[in-house]
Formats: sequence, structure tokens, C-alpha cells
Amino acid sequence: MMDEVFKALADPSRRSLLDSLNARNGQTLRELCAELDMARQSVSKHLAVLEEANLVTTVRRGREKLHYLNAVPINAIAERWINRYDRHRADALADLKTALEGHPMRHDPDFVYTTFIRTTTERLWQALTDPAWTKRYWGVALKSDWSAGSTVTWEYQGITMKDPEQVVLAAEPGKRLAYTWHTFTPEFVELAGLRGDDLEAWTRDPRSTVTFDLEQQGELVKLTVTHGGFGADSAVRKAISGGWPQILSSLKTLLETGETLPAGQ
Repeated sequence: MMDEVFKALADPSRRSLLDSLNARNGQTLRELCAELDMARQSVSKHLAVLEEANLVTTVRRGREKLHYLNAVPINAIAERWINRYDRHRADALADLKTALEGHPMRHDPDFVYTTFIRTTTERLWQALTDPAWTKRYWGVALKSDWSAGSTVTWEYQGITMKDPEQVVLAAEPGKRLAYTWHTFTPEFVELAGLRGDDLEAWTRDPRSTVTFDLEQQGELVKLTVTHGGFGADSAVRKAISGGWPQILSSLKTLLETGETLPAGQ
């Protein structure tokens, strides 16, 4: 898979497509063609290569097919060759460059990630719903009976987050799981060190939702995670955009090797 990623990134036109999605995620084929002034056939071929490398994932909305930049393979490259200390320095330099150039990154309200895991849908479902499993790769114990309408309790670093609005939206074992995101309780706010403007930004955000779609493909399971329902300039959206690739990488590592990624990776 990593060879396919490097091959896909080697072409400047495909990098331009990724840049376009990085600036505005969730574009249709028509929008990408207009944005880059490329022929429809050329864009389609390049997108097929990017999808094959798992750098782009798609979601159908009615008759339209929306394209999303998928950060998981890039995160896997970083985990392989950039240790956690160097990554912090690289992130700081990237943030500084963005600030100096005055071009902040813009994102579509929905985040869509896709990864392929060598497992079965049954084992992956267990990893998504068993609190002992979620705590290993996520650090969060999620507790629920996982039927639609039931509440979901989050236990994280000694605090418990309960709320009647933390509920299961859909539960089809081995196929789809969806639930609302947790409430930012006073205990969580204190643990996260949110103060002043940060606290106000996080607490005024509408409650978002996350959906996991599972599809068996031979020896692999295609897992697509869609996190959406954010408001404009969402502080939560910015936070989860960096969190999901790491969580999914740790989940994949656990299911395929029995071990989780080291803390901070």
C-alpha cells in the first residue's frame, strides 16, 4: 500500500488534486475539474489512482459523489519515519509557515477517513463497541448496549461523561455504527485545560456525530469514518482532524498485530 501512496504522490497533477481537496474538502468531479482547469477524463483517471492509494475517499450524497482527502496513509508515513519528538518540531514549523504566509487551512465541516484493516467485520465491530478494546487504542472506554436510542457513556482518564444526548443513532452489527459526540463536561474541560476563549468556542459548538461504515473486502475490512455536523469555524472540528488519523492507525495496529501504537505517536 505504501508503494501505491508514493506512486500516487509522484505526479504533480495528482498533488494538485490533493491540494484542492485540502483547501476545500468534499468536492464533486465537476468542481475539481473547474478548480484545476483539467479535462474531466484526466481528473477521473487521477482520482482513480488516488482512491486506489487510499489518499482520496468518496461519499455519495444523492446523485453526487463527493471526494475527500484521506489523511490516514500520510499519517502512516509520518509514524514510520518521524518520531514523536521530531513530529512536534515539524508541526510547529508548519504552523509557523502557515501563519506567516497568511493562508490558514480551510476544511469542509465533515471529515471523512478511510482505512483498510486485515481483520473481519465481526472483530472490528467488537473493537468499536467493547469498552476494553476502545480503551486500548483510544484511551476512552465507551459503554452502551449499542441499540439505537441508547445512551453512550464515555470514561476517559478518570472522568465520566454522561448526557441524555450522547446516544446511539444507528447500530447494524458488522455494517454501521453511529452516535453523537460527547458533552464537554466541567471535568473534561478542566482535564483538557480549556480556558477563556477556548472554552467558549468548544462549548458553543453544536453536538457533532460520528459514523463508522464497515465493508468486508476479501481479507481486509474497509472502514470509513465520517465525523460531521459541525458549526462554522468549529473548534471541535479542528481538534478531531488531528485525532482521528492517530486513533485509526492505533486501531489498525491493534487488530493486525495485537499491540497498540506507543503513546504520543
